Amino acid sequence: MDFRCGHDGLAAKVQEMIRLDPFSGAAFVFRSKRADRIKILVWDRTGLVLVHKRLEGCKFVWPTIADEVMRMSPAMFAALFEGLDWRLVRPEEARRPQVAG
Repeated sequence: MDFRCGHDGLAAKVQEMIRLDPFSGAAFVFRSKRADRIKILVWDRTGLVLVHKRLEGCKFVWPTIADEVMRMSPAMFAALFEGLDWRLVRPEEARRPQVAG
């Protein structure tokens, strides 16, 4: 991905390359070739927000991606953003109640 892209360029890539809606409210994360920078694009219902983060002295752990799209839980995303190995995060699954009350 060309890391010179801004809001509109990334939104167009989301629509054209991965065929998703950049205005859905989902966060779209893009990584640089060197894996030391990420860009996050999200629609917040008032406009496109673009966050650019560069790690100093380390690289983002990046998954093997099938079909160019990967889904992450909020906890996994938080770990990725902090530069941690997000693969070690195991969200606890809440059990669905059988009865109310």
